[in-house]
Amino acid sequence: MADSERSESSENPPVDPRVGEGLLDVDMGPSSALAHLYRGEVHRMKLWRERLDKTTNWAVIVLAALLTFTFTNQTNPHYVLLIGNAAVALFLVVESRRYRAYDIWRSRVRHLQQNVWAPGLDPRCDVTDEWRTELADDYAHPTMKITAEEAIAHRLRRVYLPLFAILNGAWLLRVTSFTETNWPASAAVGMIPGAVVTAAVLLAFAAACGVAFRPRVWHATGELRDERLRKERED
Repeated sequence: MADSERSESSENPPVDPRVGEGLLDVDMGPSSALAHLYRGEVHRMKLWRERLDKTTNWAVIVLAALLTFTFTNQTNPHYVLLIGNAAVALFLVVESRRYRAYDIWRSRVRHLQQNVWAPGLDPRCDVTDEWRTELADDYAHPTMKITAEEAIAHRLRRVYLPLFAILNGAWLLRVTSFTETNWPASAAVGMIPGAVVTAAVLLAFAAACGVAFRPRVWHATGELRDERLRKERED
């Protein structure tokens, strides 16, 4: 009997006895305090996720309105789409600030999922060293965990780079195919030559691509960047 128990113990090592220290009962599982804490963090994460979606929705609405206005009549100025770039960039800045706040609650939820719920379901899961200290310090002194540049890069990859591509592609189509003036003269805005305007648009889009795709170490941990498809798991 003892040999079989030792064999099972070696195959399934016990959960770290310090996991959820003071809040995790060995027989009953997570205490109500820890469960309510987790539920509250999930709720706050959900609220900030909704705030991100609202900003994205407004950016899409503005884009759709500008495209409709610009292509409704040939006499409507093309530079309205360039103003749209500035408006979408403003939404990007607002959303990146919201994403930095959202990352605070999301990182707390991931801490609890990785170090309490995962090893509680499967004792073979690793527990992060000093995770309690890190979580306690975060509750005592809440701080932003990612830079503004990283937040902007994340939102560009997920949402805003395609929006900028649509706006700039529509602008290029507008100044090349929906005007009687030859390009690049058709891209002129007031006294600014069309070649200068075109160069500025291309440089701005290239800068956005550079921010989005430059090599970096991501500090927003636990994000869904890797794929593990069902077929791969079955193989």
